[in-house]
Amino acid sequence: MSQATAASRPQGRPKNLRPGQRAARRRTARAALLFLSPWIAGFLIFTLWPVLYSGYLSLTDYDVINNPNFIGLENYERLFDDPKTRLALWNTFVYTVLSVPVHVIVALLLALLLNRAGRASGFFRTVFYLPNMTPPVAIGILVLLLFNGQNGLINEVLGLVGIDGPSWTTDAAWIKPGLILMSLWTLGASVIILLAALRNVPQELYDSAKVDGANAWHTTTKITIPMVSGTLFFLVIINTIAAFQTFTEAYTAFFGAGNSTYSNDAALFYAIYIFQQAFEFLNMGYASAMAWLLFVIVMAVTGLQVVISRRLVYYEGGNNNA
Repeated sequence: MSQATAASRPQGRPKNLRPGQRAARRRTARAALLFLSPWIAGFLIFTLWPVLYSGYLSLTDYDVINNPNFIGLENYERLFDDPKTRLALWNTFVYTVLSVPVHVIVALLLALLLNRAGRASGFFRTVFYLPNMTPPVAIGILVLLLFNGQNGLINEVLGLVGIDGPSWTTDAAWIKPGLILMSLWTLGASVIILLAALRNVPQELYDSAKVDGANAWHTTTKITIPMVSGTLFFLVIINTIAAFQTFTEAYTAFFGAGNSTYSNDAALFYAIYIFQQAFEFLNMGYASAMAWLLFVIVMAVTGLQVVISRRLVYYEGGNNNA
């Protein structure tokens, strides 16, 4: 057999191994499986099995106390007749459509500033990331403290410049904008990810653009953003999924104990309504059907984003339709 033929043959599993080599490979495989077994067991027991069992529960009438009673697709039919389900879905869609672009754009702007900070960038990376360590429940309490329409810090600052701040926590039109602004508290992780992407943009591209007379706007829109578009797409995906599952901050601020005085219909997100059906009203079967509907919606939206990204995301060395 010629060297060219041998080189062109696919490199598969080596053949004609000696018994000692085969035994060593088996020992290596067993050792790898042994180290992976805790994760595999955890995934099967705490992730895959609950997901599959919730699919069964979605076809039953189950109140946690009594045994599940199979009712077929009645829970799914009820989803389309429940006005609160439609309200929760609408609130979640509006919040997602508004919050994800704001989150990604602000994170990109901060990352661009940090990329020019030089040696001080290490300090500011820490400053931006520290709020991510704040417990979500504390953020929900901060919503009430900062956005209180009467004596909240935000309105007091606006009052210093002659602006009469809105009732962030009681006016339905301002509840979601307030939550969106508060969600920027934890965008530090996105800033760090984008900063790493910006550091990987080849400097030669900027040097060439400078020679050609390009200004800062041209280099940002024609070089920087296309080169980090893959990272931007990643952030859009994960933040979209997170926005569809928004729960803790809004629940703490508007549905927790002692918060009955606040208007909460505008803050009734889908994950909150699932929680209410499952653990407050004990409609576990109906809540499982709601969870599966959310899963289908998230998968559909993610698939749509992937299709759109084929024309918008630049992959170095790959095929791009744009």
